[in-house]
Amino acid sequence: MASAYDGKSNFDSELRIVLIGGRELHGNVSKKTFTGNIILGKRCFDTSRRTSQSEVRHSVVYDRQVTVVDTPGWWWHYPLKNTPELDKIEIQNSVYLCPPGPNSFLLVIPLGIAFCQVFKSSLEEHLKLFNSEVLNHTIVLFTVETPYPPNFLKQFLKDEISNWPALQWILDKCGSRKHILNITDSQNNFQVLRLFEKIDAMIAENTKTRYLVDELTGKSLKARIQTLKEKASERLAEVQSQRKKLRTLIEGGKPLPQHLRLVMVGAQWSGKSSAGNTIMKRNEFMLRPGRATEYCEVRHCAVTNRRLTIVDSPGWLYNNSLSNSCEMDVFEIKNSINMCLPGPHAILLVVSLSSAFNDPYQKALQEHMSLFSDYVWKHTIVVFTRGDWLGSKPVEERIESEEGLVWLVEKCGNRFHVLNNKIHDEEQVTELLDKIEEMIAGNVVTYYHSDPQEAEEIENQRKAGQKKAKRIMQVTQQQERFLTELFRGEKRLPQNDLRLVLIGRKESGKSMAGNRILFDEIFGTAWMKKEFQVEQRNKKAVKHQARIDRLNMTVVEAPGWSIDTAPDDWMINEAKQSVHMCEPGPHVFLLVVPISQAFSQSDLTVVDQLLEQFGEQVWRHCLILFTWGDWLNNRSVEEYIARGGTALQRLLEKCMYKYHVLNCNRYNDEYQVINLYQKVYTIITRNKGHYSISMEEGLRKGQAVLTEEEWYTREQELIDRILKALAQETQEPKTLPLKGVASIDGAFIPSMSHEVPSEYESARWVLPRGHAKVAEWLDMRVWSSCQTSGVHSYSENLTDEDYTTEHFPEKIQKEVCQNERRRNSY
Repeated sequence: MASAYDGKSNFDSELRIVLIGGRELHGNVSKKTFTGNIILGKRCFDTSRRTSQSEVRHSVVYDRQVTVVDTPGWWWHYPLKNTPELDKIEIQNSVYLCPPGPNSFLLVIPLGIAFCQVFKSSLEEHLKLFNSEVLNHTIVLFTVETPYPPNFLKQFLKDEISNWPALQWILDKCGSRKHILNITDSQNNFQVLRLFEKIDAMIAENTKTRYLVDELTGKSLKARIQTLKEKASERLAEVQSQRKKLRTLIEGGKPLPQHLRLVMVGAQWSGKSSAGNTIMKRNEFMLRPGRATEYCEVRHCAVTNRRLTIVDSPGWLYNNSLSNSCEMDVFEIKNSINMCLPGPHAILLVVSLSSAFNDPYQKALQEHMSLFSDYVWKHTIVVFTRGDWLGSKPVEERIESEEGLVWLVEKCGNRFHVLNNKIHDEEQVTELLDKIEEMIAGNVVTYYHSDPQEAEEIENQRKAGQKKAKRIMQVTQQQERFLTELFRGEKRLPQNDLRLVLIGRKESGKSMAGNRILFDEIFGTAWMKKEFQVEQRNKKAVKHQARIDRLNMTVVEAPGWSIDTAPDDWMINEAKQSVHMCEPGPHVFLLVVPISQAFSQSDLTVVDQLLEQFGEQVWRHCLILFTWGDWLNNRSVEEYIARGGTALQRLLEKCMYKYHVLNCNRYNDEYQVINLYQKVYTIITRNKGHYSISMEEGLRKGQAVLTEEEWYTREQELIDRILKALAQETQEPKTLPLKGVASIDGAFIPSMSHEVPSEYESARWVLPRGHAKVAEWLDMRVWSSCQTSGVHSYSENLTDEDYTTEHFPEKIQKEVCQNERRRNSY
């Protein structure tokens, strides 16, 4: 075959290519690795495992010497600080594996992924691992896995760029250089030849100047990698020596318990439930997208001739401090050791290898482990999940690369084990149980003693919390019935505009809530949990609008405050500005409270200070919007409120028990938004319109108020008194089952434990679907009738019969009833 470059001289005889890019959230294989094999024309890279270190391969392709370096991929939605240090080192080292340096980088992006702003931020940070010239030598390589006609692919790519502005930003930075590669079509010679032509054109554009590497940095990286390997070997030898001594004790006749009691603790998404299932060799612990465990769960089994009792406990939010964890989770974690009396033989501290064990992670772990006595560390083994993330690297090398991991394993007496929850390997389970028995043999006391008195106290607290939760549910049901009767038959005010203000602290989910309400990704980042975002500071109030059916929606997000900080004048002024940004005034203030975190007295003080400038009347227009509803799973929001402390309960009283739960993680439950709209209309009906700051200022200045307004004020005061009276009732409800929001939503975050494959739905069809459902509801429920007040909301407390009496389209009736049955089934 003649060379495709016959007669051409404007190219380098050797191509040195470095493949870079992130890792798909729901993918188990790297598109970069497949790309390398397609370019080289044969299977040079191993696609059966993750690329954990930069690997170089060579081949002669169409009479040219081609060198390709594959690098570890980062999670597309992670900032640089969450990428493991070992991965950073390997990515940096990639440019030194193809001397004198690469003449091209291929930024691999699967065509069709939702490339949102978070991915752009992640890419910007990870590109800092190279020098500032990297994008001048980069081509964006879009991969596909299905054969498509060329014209279709061109239009598809054009649509993707239009849908995701972050893609256009990347292309602009790369001089609009791009290529589409089918990574499943190894016989298509043209696509590789065309890629080489584009690389040659880029090289010529750069006047044949290659990417310059710093030799001193290269030597430093090489020395660091060598040091890590040496330290890893030393740690492995130390562990083997320690285990040998302990095995000698067992072989010498040291008695071991016939029944092992194990408790698993760790951060959320670390893989506790999956680790438990791997140990038991069957799916005993339920796995769900998003949060898997909300209560302590106990399972029993027999494995390798050993009887086991395993307790799974709720995880804390990745980098949440203990004081910021919600009380329900703290309660369950603390109670975990009481679930296997007289106490566990081993505490399995589960840590995922797919994320960096950085300072926030370490601090959160240390604080939550302080719920137990310091003696707990003598009975603790670190269980590393996502063993597949190591690839060909030993875990000891990963430990030595991060100071936090060194601290952790030494705190546990150098006891650690790796589990790969993706495979069913009996040997890894047997070895873990052997290590547990060795730890028991080395301890003077064979198990961690729980305190029976503390267990009894915790049980009493649980019962008190359940009783209070029922009481809160009773109050809200009574108020709903009362308001329904009070405003039944009242003519609805003309309502073509709806104006909302979001108020809450940073990382509370305000932006996500705004996006859910407007069915668009316009308030900052909506596709990931904010603990993985770069914190935005000094943010001003932001206003966005949308039209749904005949309704003009305006949502304003006020700046959030940091934990345990008082608002300054700037923040108070911005809160006031947020009200002026939706003149003549907002209909409802949505006070955003994340269920995954605690609501402190400091938070309540800030809310009071921000709202006091609007007068006491403002509370009538307030609704508590609980975000991260998926954190509840089978628990009720009332249980969260009951266990949330006096500050949260005081806020609930101020808002007259008006609240709503929203799952912010995905756009696949439009009924939550419809229900929120319904509750907003209830508030508007009760208040006869929107909040007006000018009216409040007039009252303060002693200006004359119209008789009609006086009557309105008296009427509102009467309603408030009745609602307060209802709240003071002591009668217990006859039947008030605690039902949770039980969402199928999951966090937009990789399954670091491989509990379930992470997945997400494309906003291209989910957002319009939700928008259409809300528009249909508005048209049929709101505009069709002025005879009803809209107070009667289809909440979780209503029956299927209640739903069907409403004026919903038949399709919506059916789906809502199915959704309610699903919730009742829990």
